[in-house]
Amino acid sequence: MKLSLFSVILFIILGLTIIGLYIGTNKQILSKVTLETIGYQMPVLGFLTFAQFIPMVNGGIDLSIISVANFAGIIAAILMKQFSYSPLMAILSGIAAALVVGSVNGILISIVKAPALLVTLATGFLVKGISLGITKGYIISGLPNSFIVLGAGNLLGIPISFLLLLLSSCILALTFARTAFGRSIYLVGANPVASLFSGISTRNIQSSVYICSAFLSGTAGLIMAARFNAAQADYGGGYLLVTVLICVLGGVSPTGGTGRISDVFVALTILQLISTGFNVMRTSAYLATALWGMLLLGILLITRKVPKHMI
Repeated sequence: MKLSLFSVILFIILGLTIIGLYIGTNKQILSKVTLETIGYQMPVLGFLTFAQFIPMVNGGIDLSIISVANFAGIIAAILMKQFSYSPLMAILSGIAAALVVGSVNGILISIVKAPALLVTLATGFLVKGISLGITKGYIISGLPNSFIVLGAGNLLGIPISFLLLLLSSCILALTFARTAFGRSIYLVGANPVASLFSGISTRNIQSSVYICSAFLSGTAGLIMAARFNAAQADYGGGYLLVTVLICVLGGVSPTGGTGRISDVFVALTILQLISTGFNVMRTSAYLATALWGMLLLGILLITRKVPKHMI
């Protein structure tokens, strides 16, 4: 795949970030322990970012991803803890619960024509309320070891959850670059009216977009529950706006129609490196957040100067 000018700029920023943190952390940023930490931390935010990427490319947004993630984790945890379900059946049930929410989002947005912002905000609150009602606000912990492997296990020294993230990114990249479905998501996001006249079923595309988003959110929730050996309705509350930030840093237009999963993955890596690097240097997390904002402003200024066909 040919690299765009925007992709080259992102790789330059990634390289400068690694060099800066390598010096600032006295080489610790590339130590085995630090890389393992990144490998375990990155997948949850990564899957949530991918869950946000798909609706944004389609010209929408999904504000329910955190609630859906926690809901999937809670359903799986309850089934394993209280009903002695096998981890596999619990995982499938958690994903199924997430897909139900995604289907509701898709129907309301594509058929009822309600704004995605309001629909997903409403379903996010609804699902969070259901999760709090189920758990009574408590944490469900003490999950089976065979389930915990999903978030805390490794294969040949590489976190299993990180391998799943890499696999998912490859599948998504191929889907958006090589399939009619992926191209249709771009077209509907760029111009829904023209897409309709060209024979694309915008209803089906929009419905599918939010179902896919829910699937990825549910996956993130299951990994999060496995990593923490617990499920709760309030996990990951700070991730929502960060997923939007990463998508925009990765070149996704807030109005839809542009963005590549490879660029978003690079942006995700940059932010994770900054967060972990500042932690290693024992620097305030607020400075890392401020640096994220500076990066976003810089990217926005760059994209204003770069022609759209080069992004």
